[in-house]
Amino acid sequence: MITFWASIVILLVGYALYGAFVEKVFAPQADRTTPAVRLNDGVDYVPIDWKRDFLIQLLNIAGLGPIFGAIQGALWGPVAFIWIVLGGIFAGAVHDYLVGMLSVRHDGANLPAMVGSYLGPKMKQFVNIFTVVVLILVGTVFMTGPAQLLANLTPKSLNYSFWLGVILAYYFLATVLPIDKIIGRIYPLFGAILIIMAVGVIGGIMIEGYHIPELTLVNLHPQGAPLWPLLFITIACGAISGFHATQSPLIARCLENERYGRRVFYGAMIAESIIALIWAAAAMAFFGSTGGLADGLKNLGGPAGVVNKASFTLLGTVGGVLAILGVVVLPVTSGDTAFRAARLTIAEFLNLKQGPVINRYKIAVPIFAVGFILSQIDFTIVWRYFAWSNQTLAMIALWTAALYLVRQGRFHWIATLPATFMTAVSITYILQAPEGLRLSTTISYPVGLAAAFLALAAFLWRAYGRQVVSDAVNPKIIK
Repeated sequence: MITFWASIVILLVGYALYGAFVEKVFAPQADRTTPAVRLNDGVDYVPIDWKRDFLIQLLNIAGLGPIFGAIQGALWGPVAFIWIVLGGIFAGAVHDYLVGMLSVRHDGANLPAMVGSYLGPKMKQFVNIFTVVVLILVGTVFMTGPAQLLANLTPKSLNYSFWLGVILAYYFLATVLPIDKIIGRIYPLFGAILIIMAVGVIGGIMIEGYHIPELTLVNLHPQGAPLWPLLFITIACGAISGFHATQSPLIARCLENERYGRRVFYGAMIAESIIALIWAAAAMAFFGSTGGLADGLKNLGGPAGVVNKASFTLLGTVGGVLAILGVVVLPVTSGDTAFRAARLTIAEFLNLKQGPVINRYKIAVPIFAVGFILSQIDFTIVWRYFAWSNQTLAMIALWTAALYLVRQGRFHWIATLPATFMTAVSITYILQAPEGLRLSTTISYPVGLAAAFLALAAFLWRAYGRQVVSDAVNPKIIK
């Protein structure tokens, strides 16, 4: 249990120290008018207090990933703690803060527009399509997951299809109505449920005397699945997630002052990492071993069944219901803003103003039709494609932020190093994954690492090389 509590402490210290360093590098300006104030339209640009911003941001980004992903990542053993902690501090929180603040500086722009400003128009068009696909995949998996959990709690008459319809209807309203009408009002309640869930689960583990294993670097996966790069894809939202790059602009349009950026963007990611730690620890402890967890996942119908079993066993009927509702809250409060972000991304691409409600319907209806169709596909298949595309989007967002820092003459390595790492993860995974090219590790490992090196070299050339050549051909006159 020492490893678990040490991990919590390191995350909090990381927020205080490294978060402050990242903030200093970006250099927020407290006297700069934010888009929430300057472009207030009463729909998407609405000034909101930073405490509510933090809560909305946390609920937006913390979907099924820090729970389902952490439970599945726990199959590798306590080494998962290392990725959650280091990934959260040095990659995920940096990613979320830089994207959020970059959006503030670009009038609340979505990721494709920011990518276009720094990586070029061709990359912008690619990311436009890629982002919408990711968002619809997110919205879909965050419909099916909570619908399954709610169906397990209620009578058979209120089955999966019933709850899918309820969640779909709520998502539609949250997508088209002004952000402060539904999302801004009900999230404080959802936040309270989330806190009860997290405290209750880890409290139950300690009170009942379950043993949380201590740190080991040994791969404990029962099927011998390789640690690299599978762990770094499986645990995404608890460490770093490109999906967050689609959510941060929503809050960038509501941030009252730039000085609150670290509290909202960096802080929410650290909080999500703590949630992931809790569920990874609970999964390891409750089932006694990674082999026991593997059996639980198989016999109980996947992560949703594991959550259901652990919650009711640890907390009893009332506590179990509250805990599961806390789990339901996370995907629901990410799914609604996923579809909302998809609407805004498409609207930005089409240059379609979103003030008139009819314009919101024109976009929302088609994307929800696609989401419903995808919800009929096997959940695990949709999740696999989401997981890879999610980390690929994080890679692109980090390269964009790194180039921004270069142009500002700031210390870009806070973004460049995690961008290089995520490039290796993303390329290696798609080369060897069942849904990818299915190549052997003897090919995927060196090619993935080579791709990361080439990406870094291309970035440095774009950042410095052209200027060096230009200065050599047309030397500056120093007066």
